[in-house]
Amino acid sequence: MNPMLTLSLAQLNLTIGDLAGNIARMTAAAQKAAAAGARIVVFSELALTGYPPGDLLDEPEFLTRIDIALAGLLDASRLTPGLHWVVGAPIRRQGPGKALENSLLVIKDGKTVLTYAKQLLPTYGIFDERRYFEPGPDVARTLEIDGVKIGFLICEDAWNDACEDYPANPLVRLAAAKPDLIVTINASPSSIGKREERHAVFTAASRRHKLPMIYVNQIGGHDQLIFDGASFAVAPQAGVVFEASRFTEEVATLQFRNGKFSCAEGKTLAAPVPPAGLPVMAFYRRQIVLGLSDYARRCGFGKVVAGSSGGIDSALTLALAAEALGPENVVAITLPSRFSSAGSIDDSISLCRNLGIKLFEHPIHDIVADYEQGFEAAFSEPLKGVANENLQARVRGAILMEYSNHFGALLLATGNKSEISVGYCTLYGDTNGGLGLIGDLYKTEVFALARHINETAGRKLIPEAIIEKPPSAELAPDQKDTDSLPPYPVLDTILKFLIEGDRLSAEERDTVKADYARLAEVEDGMALIARVRRLIWKSEYKRRQAPPILRLRPHAFGSGRRMPIAAKYE
Repeated sequence: MNPMLTLSLAQLNLTIGDLAGNIARMTAAAQKAAAAGARIVVFSELALTGYPPGDLLDEPEFLTRIDIALAGLLDASRLTPGLHWVVGAPIRRQGPGKALENSLLVIKDGKTVLTYAKQLLPTYGIFDERRYFEPGPDVARTLEIDGVKIGFLICEDAWNDACEDYPANPLVRLAAAKPDLIVTINASPSSIGKREERHAVFTAASRRHKLPMIYVNQIGGHDQLIFDGASFAVAPQAGVVFEASRFTEEVATLQFRNGKFSCAEGKTLAAPVPPAGLPVMAFYRRQIVLGLSDYARRCGFGKVVAGSSGGIDSALTLALAAEALGPENVVAITLPSRFSSAGSIDDSISLCRNLGIKLFEHPIHDIVADYEQGFEAAFSEPLKGVANENLQARVRGAILMEYSNHFGALLLATGNKSEISVGYCTLYGDTNGGLGLIGDLYKTEVFALARHINETAGRKLIPEAIIEKPPSAELAPDQKDTDSLPPYPVLDTILKFLIEGDRLSAEERDTVKADYARLAEVEDGMALIARVRRLIWKSEYKRRQAPPILRLRPHAFGSGRRMPIAAKYE
């Protein structure tokens, strides 16, 4: 006799702190799983609270809400008789140490039938779980359902099978308990290459222990972080045999018999899932669109606004915003000064016409002139140079914030990672905003993504004139970015080497290292590298005050990168 288990993988777009809403979402998913004949439905890590809840876990009132929600979760499970819910939640604990454990609960018919606490608590990158949780005990937790013995783990517990990050390996302990199947609940933020890394780690672990595994992840945008779902099943010999959709909610139901997975209808799963994921530009696009749509929705914004300079950064920001929220919910404002070219205004008009978004014009030259006169009258010196250039950017920022305040639209910052890295931006000017869409894209990638959008649209949504023109802040006569910075392909090579380093994909890392080495071979190249390094260090104070940036790479500016401002770097 070969027992068969029908199980559902529920990757949901949960909202941090919305306990009632999350329970309602899980209940609907559980009912869908039950209708498909599932005996177990698996949700993601900390599904009750959404991940990461951060310092909400330090709030007594929030902990009381969790206690009430846990009771509500048990009540909800009664709506699906006989169905086991695997749910992640913070659970109170007794004794010295932190007051909570990051736990996995199996509940059924109003009762908790199994509890497991996460043992490995990550504190690297964007993670800071040891701040809130106490590690769970070194135990293996299993449960038999329909004759199938299932072992349970939480995210990081299954990532350390090579024992590179922690001395303990919960997967070894669980494998020794001889389960038929391992289920892991996860909250794994998406970044370039992350999907492929997950597949590699879990395929290796599955083969080493000769155990099939289920991996369930959440989806959705949570401040800077975006979760892509892409839940999967992996078999020891075949590798990843099933993958749920990316960037969308899904309740996928599979059957498991004799160590193998099949579709819920009993059909054999297709050939192993292709190892390569989305092309890079398609990935960036999907990640940004989901990140913006969830950020705006969760923060209560129906509309967004951005300055339209006629340049590539603002053009790409507006195009992505129109895709995420619909063109009717996006507003652009062009703010010409005496240095703005007629072409820049015309390009903004063409762009907004192509995208179907509304464009307003608000000239700033008279306002800037009043500031200049007031400065000279007060301080007996004319305002000139960089201070005058920054004044124009700050006037624009103030007007954009006026619009945001008056009309209730979220202001989008338009800076890219190249400029933000070296401080080629004006604090309280073009850094104003509630969210940065392209702040983790290097300038060369900005151009590439703009071309990708045009290619997939089959027409020039972003006018070719914008893509082809030399980048310029237009804050001084005939100004070009190359007056202050090296050409962007050169700058981006240096920045990727210094900022991303070994976090680059293998292909990109080889190219960047080779180009960087060629630069470092000559005296001028070494001087340029040293100059860029100093600019990065000196600009930390600007980045600290910038709006959140949607994370695309493992080492994005923001919560995962903690550099001091007042420090000596050389």
